[in-house]
Amino acid sequence: MAAKSQICSVWLGSETGILKGVSLTKKQAFNFCEMSCMSRDQEVCVMAWGDPHESEVLVGSVNGTVKTFSTDKGIFTATRECGDPSQGRFTGLAVTDSSMITCVESGLLKVWKEGSTETAEVNVGNGVCRMQQNQSQRHRVATGGKENPLKVWDLERPDKPIFTAKNVAHDWLDMRVPVWVRDIGFIPDSDKIVTCTGHHQVCVYDPSTPQRRPVLEARFGEYPLTALSLPASQGTVVVGNTHGELAILDLRKGLVCGCLKGLAGAVRGLQCHPSLPLVASCGLDRFLRVHSLEDRSLQHKSSNADVSGDVEEVKAEEEEDEVWDTMETVTEKSKKRAAQKDKATATGVDGEKKRKLIKKKVM
Repeated sequence: MAAKSQICSVWLGSETGILKGVSLTKKQAFNFCEMSCMSRDQEVCVMAWGDPHESEVLVGSVNGTVKTFSTDKGIFTATRECGDPSQGRFTGLAVTDSSMITCVESGLLKVWKEGSTETAEVNVGNGVCRMQQNQSQRHRVATGGKENPLKVWDLERPDKPIFTAKNVAHDWLDMRVPVWVRDIGFIPDSDKIVTCTGHHQVCVYDPSTPQRRPVLEARFGEYPLTALSLPASQGTVVVGNTHGELAILDLRKGLVCGCLKGLAGAVRGLQCHPSLPLVASCGLDRFLRVHSLEDRSLQHKSSNADVSGDVEEVKAEEEEDEVWDTMETVTEKSKKRAAQKDKATATGVDGEKKRKLIKKKVM
């Protein structure tokens, strides 16, 4: 998911390969895809802006391709094979002035130089869940995943990470806490990095200090956190979890400032607007929601099936509606009548048996 700064618009990718552009000001949405090629292997894993002017969107799919979409022309302009599906899904996608960066679940990070078939490869460790670029130093990226701690890499010197985080302290039972980094964010105008984990932790690291453990550790809820995003106003972070809960956390005190309501299902993506106090979220309920970070009110809500052209999703919903329309409505009174009828029938059968037994004895 990507939020455009020039006009208030959001770009989303679906599990069938659809790229959707939603204009919040015009309250319109458009689907961009080849309907004949829609399939599960076209599922969108990652998205990123292709240039500083935000005129291109890079879309990474499950099948290992990266497509370039022109927001000005409204068409896909290029397709590039950048991964092997056997290596896992894309977990990150970024660009620099002269190259493109991809990372997959197996830990293979590649730097694709523009106009060349040669690539530089870096093994960042197995089980990667997220690769994130530092926007102020675009040659630096951070990676992390399951039993793969936060690492910061300088791609100009990729021999070894320039920072490797140390796990949090043991829990109150003095047992090791498993490592499970789910999402990463570079805090602007500082060296600090924030992560969220599958153990509902929010951790802040400061690579500029000798300390490799978190300088701040907070917790939210009881379920795994799946995504985070940093608002334009510094000092807070927005996190979401597998139960559709969104919260704003204070990064100085580690306290929850407030919650954003209305979601149903796991949060798959979060993106704060680069200048406005807005955050866009999407998840398994297939709705895009935009909340205000000031009063935490819902500003926009739209479904993935609202737009003409999304044939497959609309058809599925229509078929489901037909099934429900043909089903008989069962009320509480009808349930009681059915129960009384069954009881009366059973009593009638028992009475008939008794009458036959008495008749035999008399005879």
